[in-house]
Amino acid sequence: MTLPAIDWAQPWLAPYRAGGEAAMQAIAHGEGSVAAALQHIRHASGQVWAPDFVGQDALPAGQAYEAHVFRTRTVPTRDNLHDFFNGLVWLAFPQAKRRLNELQAGEIARDGVGATRGPLRDALTLFDENGALLDAPPALWRALAARDWHTLFVGERRLWREARLVLFGHALLEKLVTPRKPITAHVLLPLHGETGPAALDDAQVAAALDPLRLGRKPFVPLPVLGVPGWCRDNEAAQFYDDPQVFRPLTGRGIPGA
Repeated sequence: MTLPAIDWAQPWLAPYRAGGEAAMQAIAHGEGSVAAALQHIRHASGQVWAPDFVGQDALPAGQAYEAHVFRTRTVPTRDNLHDFFNGLVWLAFPQAKRRLNELQAGEIARDGVGATRGPLRDALTLFDENGALLDAPPALWRALAARDWHTLFVGERRLWREARLVLFGHALLEKLVTPRKPITAHVLLPLHGETGPAALDDAQVAAALDPLRLGRKPFVPLPVLGVPGWCRDNEAAQFYDDPQVFRPLTGRGIPGA
């Protein structure tokens, strides 16, 4: 079993590089499956919050995935990039991922699995698949929330030296294996306007995942290849003159935090 090649030098993969490269080496040296490789890394890291990774055939037919993960504390895993990145995020942010799973399972227990998810499950899925975390100076947060792309990426560009962006969504990481300009993350707004390193702390992120807050979808979109240092082309200010990607704020206003 092999996975497509991954360029681990890309800046958005820095938080996952050590575990990801080790897992890829385990696969190459005969671990045989993504689940087995992730399980190998879990044991080697001594990560006590992370679940066990098992093959996809461990998920019973007709059983809701999130409910099964919650009940068994195991993560059924397929041999593909999507589930590979899901496992890496579990290893890096196990408490936040557990909280997402707990809330998903609670909604499933209450309402079942229907044709529509409802606002909370929509928000949980959006963050799980496409979310991002940002620690940045207030001026960057204000520009991002206002979709003031010129200020965010050109006028205040120097402030990105003080910022850290971590991609949380595993589908987002999968898409960026083949980078494209329109790829956009949904950044979790800071709780009560607070900023700082806590924005990237696993336990703090888990604590911020409150169902009432999440139901208001407290996210702002960020085209990730606009981040300074994440794409060579964005060194030219004209890179941002693309309203199909860097869209202005609409009349709906800024989501509530």
